[in-house]
Amino acid sequence: MSESTREVVAIGASAGGVDALRQVAAGLPAGFPAAVLVVMHVPPGRPSALADILDRAGRLPAVAATSGAKLEPGVIHTAPPDRHLLTEDGTLVLTNGPTENGHRPAINATFRSVALTSGARAIGVVLSGVLDDGAIGLRAIIGQGGLAVVQDPADAQHRGMPDSALAQVSTEHVLPADAIGPALDKLVRTPVAEGPYVRPPSGMRLEDRIARQDVRLGALSPSDAPASGFVCPDCHGSLMEVAPVEGQYRCRIGHAWTAKALLDAQDDQFRQALWTALRSLDEKAALAAKLEQHTAGSEGSPLSKRYAETAQDCRVAADTLRRFLAAADDAEDR
Repeated sequence: MSESTREVVAIGASAGGVDALRQVAAGLPAGFPAAVLVVMHVPPGRPSALADILDRAGRLPAVAATSGAKLEPGVIHTAPPDRHLLTEDGTLVLTNGPTENGHRPAINATFRSVALTSGARAIGVVLSGVLDDGAIGLRAIIGQGGLAVVQDPADAQHRGMPDSALAQVSTEHVLPADAIGPALDKLVRTPVAEGPYVRPPSGMRLEDRIARQDVRLGALSPSDAPASGFVCPDCHGSLMEVAPVEGQYRCRIGHAWTAKALLDAQDDQFRQALWTALRSLDEKAALAAKLEQHTAGSEGSPLSKRYAETAQDCRVAADTLRRFLAAADDAEDR
C-alpha cells in the first residue's frame, strides 16, 4: 500500500456561491500544493468574470480553464461558460457534452471526472446553491476513496446544494465558507494511504464518457434503462431511469436530470405554459371585444351578443389565472 497526498480539489457552487468562493480562495495560502478546479453555474453566451474575482480574492492565481492545459498545483482553474470541465492524465479537458440538470458546466460532471482520474487523491467541495447538482458527484469522489467537504447549510446563502450533498454523503468536514480554505490546506498536506485499485462502477464510467462526448448522440436506447414516462425539458425526448431508486434520468441525447432538478424544470415549464395561456386569453378578449363593436350595427344583434359574451368569459378566466400566478409568485418569494 503506497502513500500520496491529495492532488486535486474540485469545488462546485451555484446561487450565492460567489461570496462563498471568495472566502474559500481567501483562506488558501501561497504554495497550496494541490490544483483547484472551480465550477459555478453560469449562463452560456456570456463572458465569466469568475477567474478575475477569485484572482483578486486571495493569494493563489486564478485562470479560466483551457482545454489541454496542465493541472497546476497552487492554481485555481475556473470552468468557462457552456463547457464541462474534466480532467485526464494531468491535463484539463473542456467538452460540449450534454447538459446535466440543465447546466453546462455541471458540477457532477467535474466531480465524477476527478473521482475517476484522481481517486483517493481528490477532494470535492460543495458550496451554496439551490437544488442538488454536485451531490451525486460528491458521492462518486467518496466512492473512489476521496474526501468530501461541504459548506455548513446554515452558513450558505442558499442551502439546497449543501443539504442535498449531506443527504448523499457522510462527512466530518462541514464548515462555514471562511473555514474551508484552511481546512483544505491541512487535508491536502496529510498523506493518504492508497489501497488496491478498485474498478469504478460501469454506470459512472458511462456517465463520464457521455460528458466527454465519447458516446455518439442517440446511442442511449430504452434497452439500456427503462422508460420513465417523463420528457426531457431540454430536447423533449423520452427520459430513461438510469438509477430508479435515486431518481436519475437521461434521454437518448444524453441530457441528465436528477428527480429534484427535473421537478424544478417541469415547474418552470408549467408556469411558462400558464403565462402563455394568460396572454392568449387577454388577446382573445380584446379581439372578441373588437368584433363585438364591428357587429353592433343593429340593436340586439345575436352575433354581437355572442362576441360580448366571449370577451367577458375570457376576461373572467384571465383574471382568475392572473390571481393564481400572482399568488404562486408570492408563495415562492416567501
